[in-house]
Amino acid sequence: MTVWLARWLGPLLLVSLWGLSATASLLRRLGEHIQQFQESSAQGLGLSLGPGAAALPKVGWLEQLLDPFNVSNRRSFLQRYWVNEQHWVGEDGPIFLHLGGEGSLGPGSVMRGHPAALAPAWGALVISLEHRFYGLSIPAGGLEMAQLRFLSSRHALADVVSARLALSRLFNVSSSSPWICFGGSYAGSLAAWARLKFPHLIFASVASSAPVRAVLDFSEYNDVVSRSLMSTAIGGSLECRAAVSAAFAEVERRLRLGGAAQAALRRELSACGTLGSAENQAELLGALQALVGGAVQYDGQAGAPLSVRQLCGLLLGGGGNRSHSTPYCGLRRAVQIVLHSLGQKCLSFSRAETVAQLRSTEPQLSGVGDRQWLYQTCTEFGFWDIDPWHVLSVTQALGSSESALLIRTGSHCLDMAPERPSDSPSLRLGRQNIFQQLQTWLKLAKESQVKGEV
Repeated sequence: MTVWLARWLGPLLLVSLWGLSATASLLRRLGEHIQQFQESSAQGLGLSLGPGAAALPKVGWLEQLLDPFNVSNRRSFLQRYWVNEQHWVGEDGPIFLHLGGEGSLGPGSVMRGHPAALAPAWGALVISLEHRFYGLSIPAGGLEMAQLRFLSSRHALADVVSARLALSRLFNVSSSSPWICFGGSYAGSLAAWARLKFPHLIFASVASSAPVRAVLDFSEYNDVVSRSLMSTAIGGSLECRAAVSAAFAEVERRLRLGGAAQAALRRELSACGTLGSAENQAELLGALQALVGGAVQYDGQAGAPLSVRQLCGLLLGGGGNRSHSTPYCGLRRAVQIVLHSLGQKCLSFSRAETVAQLRSTEPQLSGVGDRQWLYQTCTEFGFWDIDPWHVLSVTQALGSSESALLIRTGSHCLDMAPERPSDSPSLRLGRQNIFQQLQTWLKLAKESQVKGEV
């Protein structure tokens, strides 16, 4: 039983064939920054965790097989998980299993956000499981190619099954307690697939912004961002969309001029690599694409450096003097804002430096995991714009037990973020609909317990 939560927004642009690596890197760092901001500022937003919260959460480690599909390979690794027992009623109470995706999973995964917010209503135990090869759940041996063959959604789902069984024993969970998976983005896909593949273990799942379909050449990603820039509901307009086109056209014009024009462009847009080669130009354009796409992707989320409304305001110059250069000047200011927010000095690097970073097999404790995620997208998903979002999701109900919810003006995985007073009516209604769907599911689980069917 799966709820498919798809988002209306998700990234752009008007250019193609540009730097995939730069796009991926900036978008992922934006996501990590927003996650860290929300975890650190939750108390400031009035999201009290209640009595005894200072002792939360608990961290644990599970020994998992590196290759669960080969009985002769007994190599293992330690997989990190977090636990919030604050609201658990024990006995037949439900288990909310929050799955990690392509990055580090911290204590906020069980303390804040939607699964934790829903837990008090049903006395649920909240557990989060970090994805193999990300965060601190990296097997001994690092990120060599021989190791990465054990990194796939198939392996991750096997980890979910193993963890589900081990954690049931560890916490003495009743056999009648329903397990419900939560996840967003790629982890949302995992949550949905876990329910579909293992219905005897996973009673239901809530999959937010889950791109469950793989598309090799995903140009529709840019189409969604383009439409979003024209949406008046979030501060966009036809003029804003045109201003983005004008800004990128100006960047491309200066790149073609070469010489002093390229050198000035490098300084003004904080490119750390020279712009003489087509590869380095692609890195810069890819990073600019991610900057605009990131404003759409994370629109309205706490910690996001730029919203669509703010970006459009910069590009349009506040409605005063709208000369031809104004959109480009606005793009320059947007670059400065994002870099300052992320604490970075460069928007883009040289292609050679980017490739050298991706070739590094040493685990990176920052949690970003660029090498691992590039490997997964190349070998499994083929997204090629990093964040496909709702266009690759299921946005219409597949049956009475497989509901779909489309939250208008909601950015990527926004329903899973901590609640805020500024949340839109559509977001509040969306969360209420999720609550009601869970209520229906858990009522069915209780009825099944009475009948002895669970």
